Amino acid sequence: MTTIAEEVLLLAHEETEGKPLVGATQLDSALGGALLAELAVNGRIDLDGKKVTVRDATPLGDEELDATLARIAGEAKERKPDWWVYRLSSAKLRKRLLTGLAERGVLNEEHRKVLGIFPVARYPERDPRVEREIRERVQSVLDGADPDERVAVLIAVLHAAKIDRKAFPGVRKERVKEIVESEWVGQAVAKTIDSINAAIAVGAVAVVAAS
Repeated sequence: MTTIAEEVLLLAHEETEGKPLVGATQLDSALGGALLAELAVNGRIDLDGKKVTVRDATPLGDEELDATLARIAGEAKERKPDWWVYRLSSAKLRKRLLTGLAERGVLNEEHRKVLGIFPVARYPERDPRVEREIRERVQSVLDGADPDERVAVLIAVLHAAKIDRKAFPGVRKERVKEIVESEWVGQAVAKTIDSINAAIAVGAVAVVAAS
């Protein structure tokens, strides 16, 4: 099973060439937000838009999620969601997730040189079934099906990082807004979505300022 962060990563890359559809800052912030969102959906943290608090420190069995949960639990004081998105967002996180997907046979890892000089890594799909299943779940909701919590949060993260329009050309803004704001997802997840949207936006700005 893929995590929300891995699903964001797969949808944010072109399938054949493995090129990212958005800039590194947007993508890295989306991944940081996705980690928080998954912990919230699984009842490990509370994310009410003000502070991130740990509800249950029990590991989930995923290396990245468990490391993030332990890091939040070990922080001396409670922090805002955007603070955590900024701290979690990094090229190293993106690389670890991409490498993990490659090791599981979902992606290929290819090293090339741009203009024969600059080395770049590309991650074209090796097993298209994984992204196809994710895409079908998301597209079904975009077409009108009721979303479950994970799909609603995934769409919200994609939207916050402006990946939704790249990954799903022709997506209706009204439908995305309906999903993000709908009571279908419940009050707790709605708060998570609001916090993640704001945190990704603020976190992306902070990354740019720091660089």
